[in-house]
Amino acid sequence: MRMTIFMTIFLIVFALVSFYISKRFVKKLDLSKRIKRYINIFLIINFIGIVGYLVGRYYIDMPNSLYFFFSVPIGVIFLFFCTAIIYDISRVTIEKSSLTKQRRKFFKKSLDLFALFTATALTARSLYEARFVQIEQVKIALKNLKKSYKIVQLSDIHIGGLIDAKFIGDIVNKVNSLRPDVVVITGDLIDIKLSSALDSLEKLRDLKSTYGTYFIVGNHEYFHNIEGIISTVKSLGITVLENENVYIGKENEGFTLAGVYDVFGYRVDKYKPDLQKALENKEIGSPTILLAHQPRYIEEVKEGVDLVLSGHTHGGQLYPFKFLVQIVQPYISGLHRHRKNLQIYVNKGTGFWGPPMRLGATSEITSILIEPEKSL
Repeated sequence: MRMTIFMTIFLIVFALVSFYISKRFVKKLDLSKRIKRYINIFLIINFIGIVGYLVGRYYIDMPNSLYFFFSVPIGVIFLFFCTAIIYDISRVTIEKSSLTKQRRKFFKKSLDLFALFTATALTARSLYEARFVQIEQVKIALKNLKKSYKIVQLSDIHIGGLIDAKFIGDIVNKVNSLRPDVVVITGDLIDIKLSSALDSLEKLRDLKSTYGTYFIVGNHEYFHNIEGIISTVKSLGITVLENENVYIGKENEGFTLAGVYDVFGYRVDKYKPDLQKALENKEIGSPTILLAHQPRYIEEVKEGVDLVLSGHTHGGQLYPFKFLVQIVQPYISGLHRHRKNLQIYVNKGTGFWGPPMRLGATSEITSILIEPEKSL
């Protein structure tokens, strides 16, 4: 039932967006009726592709080439919608200006060409950027840490569709080449039914590090049999931190690694995050790193934690979307000092959700070197 409601709302929103683009952008272009008709037909085909994406994502298996064809329309419509809004505002401004009729006509034609070019160029650029996963190198100083450790963070891989076993195998090879002490996966690992993700998950068994791989659930795990996902991930030799902590390193020179369930657990009233439980019996005085999928969970962290590692935001994934994410998340990407003794790093996502498109927010594997805080 929840999935049906989600899909219905999803399609209604995109139908309204398509209608807006047609009426407030395409209709106003200084082009022939035939060309406008072709663009509107493209919008209809694009919407059909969005329907195909949902069907392929959640109901039937399809070849990756077909899945790619169906997933791109989501990004296309979003970028054209953002362009249409800016176009609409600019067009009205030109019409209301005190310029001569001839100058208004000139600026309007220039605006038409620029808007079409921009939307097309941004779409092409976003498809190009999504092809690459960058390794972000970060150094973070922690109080009371005795020696340095390298933590490699993966987040928001979203196994499903184009994120397949080959993609995961490539990620594993890149992680292993970094020779990490610890690997952490901060949620949204799976975004299809568990049975369809098993081949991809199996690749994670090959992750190599000194002290192992640790995983916390994200909000998407709640949609796809969270109990089964936790059990399966554990069977791969990966430790799932379920409101609990472990000590990493040798006695008196390591750090505490804790993990909580995602805040989505509050909504479904199960697998709810519990920081107090997660920090129970932790090594007294040891630096503590908390894995929490959504950055906004940091508001619940009052004491006992030095660094939070999160994901969820995708860095906005497609740049204009960043401004919407900022409404609900305090941090979008990168390293931030939340309070004097509390920092947070937000991974932009190793995979992607929806279209294989990124704009101004590259996919990342984060290589984090935590090191002792130097005395001033």
